[in-house]
Amino acid sequence: MAKVTLSKTKIWVALIALLLVFYLVIMMQRAVLLLAAPEWIAKLIGLAFLVIPFVAAWALISEVRFGATTERMAKLLETEGGLPEDNLPRTPGGRIVREAADAEFEKYKVEAETAPKDWRSWFRLSCAYDAAGDRKRARQSMRDAIALFREA
Repeated sequence: MAKVTLSKTKIWVALIALLLVFYLVIMMQRAVLLLAAPEWIAKLIGLAFLVIPFVAAWALISEVRFGATTERMAKLLETEGGLPEDNLPRTPGGRIVREAADAEFEKYKVEAETAPKDWRSWFRLSCAYDAAGDRKRARQSMRDAIALFREA
């Protein structure tokens, strides 16, 4: 039997997901009540209350899938010895020194340009973007890595 380990992050994600599900159930109840009201404005609000839970559920599912796939990729890279080392200098507050992250970034950028179809290079580029503080590009690079990972 496989050993199941729960990290604090996974517990928090589960609790937040549970709270969101509770919130969505309440929203659906309110939507039904508003749709049953005779006023047309209440019906419009009830319709909006029906749409919002579906959008929230889609967002929750896509984020959990993103995290699970990223974790699976990281474990695979770790077993292959391909994870980037976390050896960048840090400030006394624990933040990575930006200049060091920018210098390290160039190495991973060249790697991704050299091997554009390798999900591993995009994963490492995503980590470099994250270390450099560019969260938007880090997520996009990770999405690219996930797409390539699923193709492989």
